[in-house]
Amino acid sequence: MNFLDIENKTFFITGVANKKSVAYFSAKVLKEAGAQLIFSVQREEQLAKVEKLFPDSTIYLMDVEKEETIDHIASSLKEKGVKLSGLLHSIAFANLLEPKPYHETSWEDWAQADRISCFSLAQICGKFKELFCEDASVVTISISDTLATSYGFMGPIKASLNASVAYLAKSFSEFSKVRFNAVWAGPLKTSASAGIPGYIDNYLFAEQLTMRKEALKTTEVADTVAFLLSPRASGINGTGIRVDAGLRANGFDQAVVKTVANNI
Repeated sequence: MNFLDIENKTFFITGVANKKSVAYFSAKVLKEAGAQLIFSVQREEQLAKVEKLFPDSTIYLMDVEKEETIDHIASSLKEKGVKLSGLLHSIAFANLLEPKPYHETSWEDWAQADRISCFSLAQICGKFKELFCEDASVVTISISDTLATSYGFMGPIKASLNASVAYLAKSFSEFSKVRFNAVWAGPLKTSASAGIPGYIDNYLFAEQLTMRKEALKTTEVADTVAFLLSPRASGINGTGIRVDAGLRANGFDQAVVKTVANNI
């Protein structure tokens, strides 16, 4: 038996965009461990890409800004008698094309980013509640608490997402043993990250603050996701797991301190 003990269990995966995404690597780990996978994509143009990556899996179009698409998938899965052992929520978007100070964030940009990146977790899980096995696991992808300025209003929205897992765990505990957790990932080299202004500088800086002086790998985040989705993590619920190669604990790395001090 594989350590994860997920062979022939079914997982719903959102957010696979390409071979660089956290969702892709997470799905790959699950598939290699014998799991059955069902996917959803946010936009129609992403369907063909995911079909090429996982040709034997069912793929749905789920635009979380349109509630009816979530209802349709939930109904379809219920009709097919699908029972989910887990769900990966890896959906995020923020309009950062024109970076502004946080206090100048527009309500329209905030509302859209929150609906896609945070509220969608609660919405999907609410619609899927009858599909989950009693002891299923839900994992969402968040960001480390480094408070990077360039994240803009996405930082507070991700903080709200982090808080949501505990409240979802509480509400689902009234009728099930479904677990909810977040993975707080440090800076990664993904296509989505490339859209954040100044991200490359953040990425290079973060690499120097890791204790090993090597950037965090997307596969390392994916391995944590797979573990949390598996029954091996049955004792972990309502919390976030930081995966950042020691970044958070190494803010005063001596080599970095000296470099900055010598250039002041």
